[in-house]
Amino acid sequence: MNYPSRLIEEAVNAFSRFPGIGRKSALRLTLYLLRQPGEEAQQLAKAISDLRTKVMYCSNCHNISDEPVCRICASKTRDHDTICVVADLRDVIAIENTGQYTGVYHVLGGLIAPMEGISPDQLKIQSLVDRVNTGAAKEILLALSATMEGDTTGFYISKKLNGLPVRISTIARGIAIGGELEYADELTLGRSILNRVPFGG
Repeated sequence: MNYPSRLIEEAVNAFSRFPGIGRKSALRLTLYLLRQPGEEAQQLAKAISDLRTKVMYCSNCHNISDEPVCRICASKTRDHDTICVVADLRDVIAIENTGQYTGVYHVLGGLIAPMEGISPDQLKIQSLVDRVNTGAAKEILLALSATMEGDTTGFYISKKLNGLPVRISTIARGIAIGGELEYADELTLGRSILNRVPFGG
């Protein structure tokens, strides 16, 4: 693709590095920015710069934060007796959006995946064990994906916490609301039956 300006080409190249953004979409974004007031582009540049220079990881739970200790860990209204263990920031956002969880978190930074070269030592598992050892929690809620990697990570964590004075639980796995039984995979359906709850009408 030929561009009338080297600067446009550089902007298209920069935008096209983003996941899911092809060169045509990158060109649309570039042309959009050109049509906006100068301060709009400056705000975008500042937001990107601040993202890279000011965002840090919470020293307690490893969640992304603006401060050394994140807002959730610093909150006095959260239930600090319950630690929800998740793989990454996206899981924190998803759980927070439900409005159903009031405890705190522990972000592992991924899941154990030997095929991808991710070992337990590369995750924030030991710091979770250290938190439990200090008596920081009464319950560990494993909110990990229903995959081989998620199950492996959950099993590994439960072994590491074995013998410590903490209750380990996991999120219920079942059929999605509106889902038909015939279309459910066997693993999900089996777990739904095993984790059944009293029918509430």
